[in-house]
Formats: sequence, structure tokens, C-alpha cells
Amino acid sequence: MKNHEKEELRTRRDFLRQSACASLGVTGMVNVLANLRLITAASAQVTGGGYRALVCLFQSGGNDSSNFLVPLADVGDLTLRSDYQAARGTLALPVSDPVTGAPVLHPLTPASNAAFARHFGGTAMPMGLHPSCAGIAEMFGAGELALLANVGTLSYPVPTREDYINRTVPLPQQLFSHSDQQTQWQSSVSDKPFTSGWGGRAADLMNASYNAGSKASMSISLAGVNSFQVGTAGGVAQYTVGTGGAISLSGYGTNYASAYNDPENPSLGYKNSDTGRRLQAFEQIMNLTHENLLEDQYNQIIRGARATEGVIGAALTAAAAGGVDFDAHFAGAQTKLGDQLKMIAKLIAGRNALGNSRQIFFCQIGGHDTHASMLTAHSNLMAELSGALLAFRNALKDPGLDAFGDVTTFTMSDFNRTLQANGNDATAGSDHAWGGHHLVMGGSVNGGDIYGHFPPLKTGAGLDSHSSRGRFIPETSVDQYAAVLTKWMGAGSNEIEAIFPNLPRFDDPFSVASANLGFL
Repeated sequence: MKNHEKEELRTRRDFLRQSACASLGVTGMVNVLANLRLITAASAQVTGGGYRALVCLFQSGGNDSSNFLVPLADVGDLTLRSDYQAARGTLALPVSDPVTGAPVLHPLTPASNAAFARHFGGTAMPMGLHPSCAGIAEMFGAGELALLANVGTLSYPVPTREDYINRTVPLPQQLFSHSDQQTQWQSSVSDKPFTSGWGGRAADLMNASYNAGSKASMSISLAGVNSFQVGTAGGVAQYTVGTGGAISLSGYGTNYASAYNDPENPSLGYKNSDTGRRLQAFEQIMNLTHENLLEDQYNQIIRGARATEGVIGAALTAAAAGGVDFDAHFAGAQTKLGDQLKMIAKLIAGRNALGNSRQIFFCQIGGHDTHASMLTAHSNLMAELSGALLAFRNALKDPGLDAFGDVTTFTMSDFNRTLQANGNDATAGSDHAWGGHHLVMGGSVNGGDIYGHFPPLKTGAGLDSHSSRGRFIPETSVDQYAAVLTKWMGAGSNEIEAIFPNLPRFDDPFSVASANLGFL
């Protein structure tokens, strides 16, 4: 897009956004959110209908996605595979087994050449997936999963390498830092200190419209408290569960087995033991009211959390009665990630007990900080990812659940890693980089295609930011990626502009066809 066209678009979109803010009588993002929340609360149950859930799968540590989505060959004068091999060195994955000649990578046949239009003139470059990603390749081939190339944190578009080197465009704060990039992926706001996550802001604005009968939080985490689901003041509080369900208060046995006569039915009373009497006393104290606002708020939170425990239990009971054999579906995915997705599948199966028609889940797989022995570590991570996602897909598609079209699962990660290896032998790894590749899975996904723009892999040129090590400048921002996901959940245009305040700086993911973001 030419500069004057960008300026014109930016001006028009800024006007619309500012007009929306002005119509609400506010200027700040927090105030916009607060006012929009009031509006959506007033129209509760008007825009509802159907069930939809987003599942955020965070690959913590910086996934080396250059070995997730891999070039298979060069085409004519276009060198992609040879650039990949030259930069990766010992980390390059072979196309075929050098002894048997059997294919190593899983070849892909994208539905279009759009991801190669910007840098390769529309010439489709043969691509493949990591050898451990058979399940992901199967879902891509079935049109159930899409790939998104070269996404990352951006404050503004960075048109050229020279713009980065000469600092002519504002950049995200603390690039290449794990903690900063994690929070920026989860906040979408990369040029300001963290205050809230985009998942939390989306929940704040959508909860009243879609979850009028809610009995549990719209934001549930399987990986502890996270930045992604942090809302604004007074919004939706995230609720953390474990892979076994609600997390009990400590000191009373698993699921209060040491305190209740029947942990599944607390109404049957407390055990005649010190532990039982202690829990009874604790609950009586928590039911007291206090003049001190902080004390009273604390008790309210405890009471709410305890009530949600019961709701989660009811959801799991309903899931167990639904006829879906979750253990069978996840028999080949008994991993930390598989266990998290298994619990999410159960909560989706028991969603009527939760009372929400919109839900946002968060799960996480760690171990991606592969500075050493990357090939082995990354292979294990890809196997865990692929197996867990395939099991999750199978559970959601089970006739007893039949929710695959209602659930969209997507990945995020700190950053990609350097294309260039940091060694020449089996101990080599890769270091912190920038734009990376991601996946989106679900029955509503326009699967079987690659979206965004696959970058040329030449180091020290093109999109390589500055180091000549293969730190590629993203061409799709987190804001654009997340806006498409949020719109699918049902957010309106004003809500999207409030959730993603920096979105107007980038090509509109919904109207600019060349952005190539029609994955939902």
C-alpha cells in the first residue's frame, strides 16, 4: 500500500474510532471500555445465540516456528529452501531421509497462493510441516486448520529493514525479551506498559451480552493466572482450574475428601474430625459481613470462588454423563498440554452448567526457550502439540459433544527464534527473534491454507531486522490476528476498536484483502 493511501486509511479509521469515543463522551481506552460495558449490559441477551469459545494455546519461551513451517524446495529463481538451509545449518530439517529417501516433512497443499503474493509474486513455494506434526498436517489437509505466517508484536507497521535500523518507526518496547514479549502478545499493546490482556478486555465487553445466565467466569485458565485474561477494573475475573478440575483449598484433602462426608455432595455435612470442623468454621467466617470494605471484598471473592467450585463440579458431572470417552480420545496425548486440553473439552461438554454462551480458555506449553539441543527438544514439543491438538479435535467432533464448529483454538508465543543456528553440532540451538508462524484450528476456520505473508528467508537483507541472524520483521501484527478471532466471537466494530486501540495503525484485517487474514 502506498504511503498516501495508508495515511488516508489511517485518517478515516482514526476519525471513525474517535467519533465512536466522542459519542460515548470519553477519550481514554479504559473509559471507552467502561462505557461500552454499560451499553452491552443494557442489551444483554439481545445479541446472544449459540455457543462459541476461544482457546488460547500459549507456546511459552519462543517457539522456533521456522522448523514448524518449513520450505521444501526452491522454485525457479526464487530461493527459499536454499536460503533456509544456508541460514539454519545444523538445525535445517531434511526434506527426505538421506538413507531411505522417504519424506521427512509433511508436505502441504495450500488452497491458495495468497501467502506468497507479496514476496514471491504469487508463486506457490512448496512447504511442509515438522516431522512430528502428523496430526496437524492431517487437520490442515482436512480443512480444519489454517496457518498464519510471520505474525508478531508491532507498534506500527515497519515497512523496510532500513526503517528498523534507522528507527524511523516506533518499535515495541523491549524487543527480544521473553517477559515483555509475552505480555505484549497477551495485551496486544506493545508500546505501553501492561495494564490488561486482550482476552480480558474482550470478556469484559462481551460477558453481559452473551452470558446473562452465567454461573462461572467467562475466562477460565488451565495454566494459572496469566496476563491474557486480565481485564480492566470491575471486569471479568479469570478463574483457574487444574487438569483435575476445580482447585480445592489446601489442607482439606483432594476435593475436600478429608473434610466432607461426601466430597461430591457437601450438603451431606462435615466429617466429625478436626479437619471437618476446621473447614466448617472457615466457611462460617467467610459468610460474615464486614464494615471494612477490603475485608468484605475478600470474603465475597472467597465465597464466589467456592461457589464456582460447585459449578465446575456440576459441569464435569454433566460431561461425564454425556457419553464422550475423553480418556480414549486423549489416550495418545497423555502430556501436560494434552491434560489441559482434555479438561477444556470436558468443560465445553458441560457448558450448560457454566451458563455461558461465550467462553475464553487459556492453556500453555512451556520449554520453547531452546538455546541448546534445539532439534531434539523442539521435536518433542511439536509431538506434544500435534498429539494434544488432534486429541482435542477428536473429542470436540465426538457426536456426544459435537462442538468443533463452536470452538476456535489458536497459538501465541513470545517470538520466533533466529533462523541462524548458534552452533555447528547437535548441541546447537537458536536465539530470540521476532515474527513467527502460528496455527488456528476449528470447524469455523477456513482451513487448509496459509494466511498472512510468508517471508523471504535471506539473512542480512529483506525482512531480517538488523543482526543478519534471521530475526524477521513481522508483517501481520498481533492486533490484526487477534481482531479476527475476537470478531468471530461476536465483538462489534466499536468493541474491537476499544479492545485493540492500536489496530487503526495497521491495514484493516476485515476490509483490506491484501492483508490476507480471512482465516475465519
